[in-house]
Amino acid sequence: MDPFKELESFEEYLKIKSLYWNTEKNSFVWLDTRLLPFEEVYRETTDYRRVAKAIKDLEIRGAPAIGVSAAYGLALAALHSNARTVEDLLRDLEEADKTLRSTRPTAFNLFWALDRVMGVARKAAERGDPDRVRSEVLLEAARIHVEDVKSNIEIGRHGSKLIDNGDVILTHCNTGALATSGFGTALGVIRYAWYEGKKIKVITTETRPVLQGARLNVWELKKEGIPFTLITDGMPGIVFRNGMADMAIVGADRIILTGHTANKIGTYMVALAAHDNDKPFYVAAPTSTIQETLNPDDIVIEIRDPDEVRTVLGKCRLTLPDVEVYNPSFDVTPPRYITGIITEKGIAYQPYTKTLPALLKA
Repeated sequence: MDPFKELESFEEYLKIKSLYWNTEKNSFVWLDTRLLPFEEVYRETTDYRRVAKAIKDLEIRGAPAIGVSAAYGLALAALHSNARTVEDLLRDLEEADKTLRSTRPTAFNLFWALDRVMGVARKAAERGDPDRVRSEVLLEAARIHVEDVKSNIEIGRHGSKLIDNGDVILTHCNTGALATSGFGTALGVIRYAWYEGKKIKVITTETRPVLQGARLNVWELKKEGIPFTLITDGMPGIVFRNGMADMAIVGADRIILTGHTANKIGTYMVALAAHDNDKPFYVAAPTSTIQETLNPDDIVIEIRDPDEVRTVLGKCRLTLPDVEVYNPSFDVTPPRYITGIITEKGIAYQPYTKTLPALLKA
């Protein structure tokens, strides 16, 4: 089935369109998340370098969205290359791959998607037809897009079983439509439970320093009509202590086979607060986020611009301009604090060294 036609069958789940391929212009379109919740602006390009910049500058963010966008970035490179031979076209694709690969070091979906598309390109090149390479690259990017939507919906279906009517769910960072192809991982679980008619409520952290919770979760939850409360990043401890939340569900940018999970900075503290108050802490992510390694040191942590901490969104200065800043974008939550990992193939529980490899093979 044509993957672009298949995407149309999921329209009921894609109420928020975070990104898409314009088939008429052979261009890539995305919603600029930097401007939300105050402006809804879509960007469009035929240049893979512009996609790379959008990923690096957080116009596009969230591991699944980054992976899909990078795949379409390679499609742009292929379709708009002037190469007349497969050798020249592959050289152009390898240059694009290098550029896109350099954007965000922690999001594993980025490398997973680029490896997939480049593998298809190299195989198609064996036939010696550059146009065949172009069409196969675009189709593979579209398949990755379709798979992300399907995975998100299945993550929601599996995860919703963990949520009871009346539950209050605490979440950290944005993991909804804006972080994926349009439905969400952790926020997709919440969205699915809401669609099932469960009367639930969300508590979202603001998620410093880029405020993905205060800006993006608030925007998504308000659009869906899901009740929510916004808190600062230092409040999950008292929220759990006071019995105000029944569980935490977060996303992931990278998971390894031990269960160690890299997610937005502050996630580890949420997990500790949930654990100390006997509340379940779940991670929701597609299996494409899982890196097949047992070594936590293989998880690369991105260090970002100090001015993200010195200012609010680069506009309002909070401290002295020359103050020393440490700004890791992610932290790693050890598996002992993770109750379960929700994927499109089911929920993995301890021991993760056995259950996660089994899910990958399923």
